[in-house]
Amino acid sequence: MLPFNRSAITMKAIMVVAFAASISTASFAQDYRYGLYLSPMISWFGTDVENVSNKGARAGFGASITAERHLTDNWYFTSGVGFSAVSGRLVNSSPSFFRFPDHTSTIPGGEPVVYRLQYLSIPVGAKIKTTETGYLVYFAEFGLDPKVAISRRVDIPSINVEGKRASGEIKSLNAGFHLMGGAEYSIDGNASLVLGIGFESNVFDTTRDYETNESDRSTQKMIRFIFGINF
Repeated sequence: MLPFNRSAITMKAIMVVAFAASISTASFAQDYRYGLYLSPMISWFGTDVENVSNKGARAGFGASITAERHLTDNWYFTSGVGFSAVSGRLVNSSPSFFRFPDHTSTIPGGEPVVYRLQYLSIPVGAKIKTTETGYLVYFAEFGLDPKVAISRRVDIPSINVEGKRASGEIKSLNAGFHLMGGAEYSIDGNASLVLGIGFESNVFDTTRDYETNESDRSTQKMIRFIFGINF
């Protein structure tokens, strides 16, 4: 019998629900306001064991298409599609094994592994806005981010590896949450420029654990600098 993997089932369920919500609102497209966003990012890993640690933040990039619908008073429902290219550097103080699709390598203790990941996500959230004052509207948003890794590669300088696929070591499905805030500046009719900052964190472990390595939980965390336009 195959082992029961509650985390994998939970992630898949979240993604199915988010996708269904996105499809079900398509018929109300005329009630939505849309946005295009670009987001320079800083990303790193959080770990839960002393033996495996994050070593420095890394630059990244994100882009998204969003839709928001007014619900009641100052509250809005938000959804969309997002892309993010992020990375992080982990160091295991002990020697460890790393499984590539075609072989397994030994990583010396204290040597970094740089993970380079690309995700597609379907964020779903709730946004609150202030009343417009002098062309400005301030907002805050909280939401969930079901996501799938479309590229999973690593750099391991100690064994001369650069940009190699590492699908066996990095999970393909994940989910996270985001918090963001900022301001919209009205420029013409329904169009407005957007400037903000946001924090995002994956909920589930990014890396796979094998019996030959110490079990750990390494979660990707990101800060976004948001530039965009709503129309």
